Amino acid sequence: QVQLVESGGGLVQPGGSLRLSCTTSGIIFPIRVMGWYRQAPGKERELVATRTSDVNTNYGASVKGRFTISADNAKKTVYLQMNSLTSEDTAVYYCNVRTTHRDYWGKGTLVTVSS
Repeated sequence: QVQLVESGGGLVQPGGSLRLSCTTSGIIFPIRVMGWYRQAPGKERELVATRTSDVNTNYGASVKGRFTISADNAKKTVYLQMNSLTSEDTAVYYCNVRTTHRDYWGKGTLVTVSS
């Protein structure tokens, strides 16, 4: 049974920081990419950040310079450090793992940026 469990979401004030974690289990195929996507109310899901197995990273334009993706390959865990948060970052954040065979998604964790 494959599981992707996100944690670390919550309510934060504008300008604040949060760190999301996604712990995976049960994945037997080689992992090629781990990443984060988000979906705000009334909007389509969008790329936040991805990290390949050879440590190439890619960021969405709106988060570049503020968010940092990292991973512990041994633990098959991916992190997202989010700084200088604004109300535009309010969304459900989803963990994604792309293996050689298929993609897996977590159920999401809600991040709300509000004063």
